[in-house]
Amino acid sequence: MPVRTWRRPLDADKVKPPQAEVHIIKDRCKGCGYCIEFCPKDVLEESNEINKRGIHPPKVIDEERCALCGFCSAVCPDFAIYTTEKNCKEKKTTK
Repeated sequence: MPVRTWRRPLDADKVKPPQAEVHIIKDRCKGCGYCIEFCPKDVLEESNEINKRGIHPPKVIDEERCALCGFCSAVCPDFAIYTTEKNCKEKKTTK
């Protein structure tokens, strides 16, 4: 029987997980597909659009599933994708 090592935090019902916003600079994309292939949550897929380079850039399927790991921006050789936290913007505007 496998040993369960992860426990649920005591304040899990009070803490809201961060919401992600995925930004894609479509004309910078060269269509390598690394962001799509290596996303741990399968947030991206190839779009039907064609950018300036004649390539199908990625599109966001479900932004809610994004875990803000930043792996998509780390593997992108052209710096064509990045993520931000939606809650950060709200906090900055309330000051």
